[in-house]
Amino acid sequence: MIPRYSRPEMVAIWSPETRFRIWFEIEAHACDAMAQLGVIPQANADAVWTAAKADFNVARIDEIEAVTKHDVIAFLTHLGEIIGPDQARFVHQGMTSSDVLDTCFNIQLVRAADLLIADLDMLLAALKRRALEHKFTVCIGRSHGIHAEPVTFGLKMAQAYAEMDRARSRMIAARAEVATGAVSGAVGTFANIDPRVEEHVCAKLGLTPEPVSTQVIPRDRHAMFFATLGVVASSLERIATEIRHLQRTEVLEVEEYFSPGQKGSSAMPHKRNPVLTENLTGLARLVRGMAMPAMENVALWHERDISHSSVERNIGPDATVTLDFALARLTSVIDKLLVYPDNMERNMNKFRGLVHSQRVLLALTQKGVSREDSYRLVQRNAMRVWEQGADFMTELKADPEVRAAMTEAEIESNFDIGYHTKHVDTIFARVFGEA
Repeated sequence: MIPRYSRPEMVAIWSPETRFRIWFEIEAHACDAMAQLGVIPQANADAVWTAAKADFNVARIDEIEAVTKHDVIAFLTHLGEIIGPDQARFVHQGMTSSDVLDTCFNIQLVRAADLLIADLDMLLAALKRRALEHKFTVCIGRSHGIHAEPVTFGLKMAQAYAEMDRARSRMIAARAEVATGAVSGAVGTFANIDPRVEEHVCAKLGLTPEPVSTQVIPRDRHAMFFATLGVVASSLERIATEIRHLQRTEVLEVEEYFSPGQKGSSAMPHKRNPVLTENLTGLARLVRGMAMPAMENVALWHERDISHSSVERNIGPDATVTLDFALARLTSVIDKLLVYPDNMERNMNKFRGLVHSQRVLLALTQKGVSREDSYRLVQRNAMRVWEQGADFMTELKADPEVRAAMTEAEIESNFDIGYHTKHVDTIFARVFGEA
């Protein structure tokens, strides 16, 4: 990803320096295990670790690769230059390139997942704080973009919290899905390397041995990982889209924080645009777009091919860096979000009581009126509000058929906003716990 949408800690996971350091650790731990098994001399295994003090020269590795056309061989050649050919002759004993590449890739994905889970924790904290702050801040709920019945802004935030809490659970599962390693040699048969080497390497690097690798770790694991990133991004976009709609001039119930000196338009000085949440919508599209190539990587030829390689060298860093940035941006938006309760109340009352239509409908049925007739009576009066700007309660009181079933006081009793918030505590207890 371009620096504009990147954060340094996630970017560092995918740097060449980090990659080569992980490759080295895989090789060094493998040498330790082979020395313990008596396959190679202990002195050679110890000598490999002397390279840990060295900085691998990325430019030199690139220089060697320009000749060898093979990145792992280029790295091993450079490692030999550091520790000497005699000490390096047992490095990579019985291993194949995928043992290094796949195990490293999964380590990077696990580290990326850890950052993303931490990002989600920050977002969840922000959503919970705003949910509690606006637990009983009443606003209009909308279906199809049209006024429906009252909700609270706190419920909107609680819904977002519950969704992102599910996202966190999915990320934990996705992390576990890719937390495997393979050091099983060509075509995965362990013909030239003891399975105990794999067990040792994985234990040292915090992975689980892949039960059956071919020459690669099965790519259904990675498909699941990147699909999870796509789902998380989609949830992020849903929250961003809600904020964008609520910031529209005709609505203006919430607004992204507009900092001093910020400009909204090069042409119109009055503009305060929802640029951050619009940006999040675009970033979510990118992350989702990287899930499909990961799924197409599952079907490799026989024990392996490298059609997946170019895909993963792109989507590994790009998807994780993008989602990391997006989660941090949404957290900032939620933290600083401007909320306008007066506008919420004004919008809810714009159609003069229509939000209580269902309650009046139900009250009529309780008075013995059929549901069909109740619907007809309520809709008849509601349409006068829509089309003529009338007051809903006034129209109901003036309707002889309604009055035949209900007194004025009974009609008025159905216009209490508190009726719609009586179970907010119950919902919050389900989301956040009884406390």
